[in-house]
Amino acid sequence: MNRRQLLEGALVHAGPALLVPGLVAPLLGWPLKASALGGTLPPLDQPAPDFCLPGFGPNLDPSGSLSLSDLKGKWLALYFYPKDFTGGCTLEARGFQRDLEQFHLLGAQVVGVSADDVADHASFCDSEGLVFPLLSDPGGAVSQRYGSWIAPFSQRHTFLIDPKGVLRARWVAVRPQGHSREVLDELSRLQA
Repeated sequence: MNRRQLLEGALVHAGPALLVPGLVAPLLGWPLKASALGGTLPPLDQPAPDFCLPGFGPNLDPSGSLSLSDLKGKWLALYFYPKDFTGGCTLEARGFQRDLEQFHLLGAQVVGVSADDVADHASFCDSEGLVFPLLSDPGGAVSQRYGSWIAPFSQRHTFLIDPKGVLRARWVAVRPQGHSREVLDELSRLQA
């Protein structure tokens, strides 16, 4: 009996208690699912989960919504964050605003997503001088598709999506200080 048969037999008898994430699957050659605190992350180098959410800011369609298909043909830095007007979220938004021109020079858009409503986003954009869209995901449906939801908040995750809508990079448990620069560096690397 080989190692694979032994492990598979143990799984049958022990059941889910033996399924320690990241331990048994590689031994059996099973693919791993990327997990984060907010759920299962979408896989890299695959189409990014679609979305269409209401929001505040430029590039919104006449109904005040923005979808992934509206942004096709451009790179997208899609970042999820917990709440407008909080310390870390304000720091992160200021970083993206500071670097926005560099993102645009590289053909990329920046879009933020949280559970806050559109009126809160409008106030946050006005108070911080933000000129990129903030989208409202109050029930967390889109955040869940990106593995970034622990009710009632989106988690601090960022995704870099290429012009064809393919997920090319991701960051989980983001530290707001300097994060925008990390995303810019990776965008430059991917474009080189």
